[in-house]
Amino acid sequence: MSQTRVEKLKQLLANQQLDAIIIDSPINRRYLSGFTGSAGTLLITLQDSYLLTDFRYQVQAVEQAAGFQVVIYPSSPLEEISRILKQQQAHHVAFEQDIVSFAQYKRYEAAFHGVHLTGCSGLVEQLREVKDGHEIQIIQEAAELADRTFAHILNMIKPGVRELDIALEIEMFMRANGATSSSFDTIVASGERSALPHGVASERVIGNNEFVKLDFGAYYKGYCSDITRTVFVGKPTEKHYEIYNIVLEAQLHALEQIKAGMSGLEADACCRDVIAKYGYGDAFGHSTGHGIGMEIHEAPRLSRLSDTLLTAGMTVTVEPGIYLPGFGGVRIEDDIVITESGNQRLTSSPKELILL
Repeated sequence: MSQTRVEKLKQLLANQQLDAIIIDSPINRRYLSGFTGSAGTLLITLQDSYLLTDFRYQVQAVEQAAGFQVVIYPSSPLEEISRILKQQQAHHVAFEQDIVSFAQYKRYEAAFHGVHLTGCSGLVEQLREVKDGHEIQIIQEAAELADRTFAHILNMIKPGVRELDIALEIEMFMRANGATSSSFDTIVASGERSALPHGVASERVIGNNEFVKLDFGAYYKGYCSDITRTVFVGKPTEKHYEIYNIVLEAQLHALEQIKAGMSGLEADACCRDVIAKYGYGDAFGHSTGHGIGMEIHEAPRLSRLSDTLLTAGMTVTVEPGIYLPGFGGVRIEDDIVITESGNQRLTSSPKELILL
């Protein structure tokens, strides 16, 4: 599997008349090689693939990075990289400009004589946009764990409980059931705080007659899930029902419409147009969704600014919301995989307004 990815990357290098690329991103390193250690650099040339790491990982590297030549360096990989580049007569070498600091770039310049360095952005990331069957299966399992977590946490949501305690239980349950960690800082936002799109859990105590917005995900086998559900403690007013049902209508409409061949802008409009129709367009300020995979936010974007065409195998979120300062807010989010004829939901928690 990793060698297929490497061969695709080599083709991208050849297309851009590059002889090699240095991979410093830990995420991209794992994606291309399977290596999960905390220290290591990949060097991919048109001929060969190298994983350079230190003595702590010499056994692990050989076990995990099938198809890579493992090079153990004593203190820094730069001398070994320079040697390989000279050996293979690689003169045009790319590096990850979004990852490499200016200081690291200057070290490259000093170490690699006779090499033209080219900053590249998104070469590996574009390969990561479309998931293979193995990746989709892992994301599906991560999504199912998020669903089980939501069902588990409902019993804890009641007046008098702190948001922080709910968040802790969410994270403990995911870890106890196979997650490495949470995908991001867990959001538990109740009452007026539910109007904060990214209101991470606070000391606030849940009261009566208010929304509680939960946004969390499981980081599982190197991949992320991401789910949002909004529940209600007590008795909702007509206003609470109104904004909840508008968000639900927008999300269901998008799930019916989104498919391969649609642009990120068009997918975003599936939610945005519904919310705007009811007069709440200004209360939906973020994008409709984003890619998920080895990172919680990755390409593609379902956004007013995105002309990326959706392709079968992309995994994205669909998460419209309405946020009214001083009153509260609602977001409903699912993970989906794009198919040729539509999309398939990966999260399956109920979406009717749950009253607690």
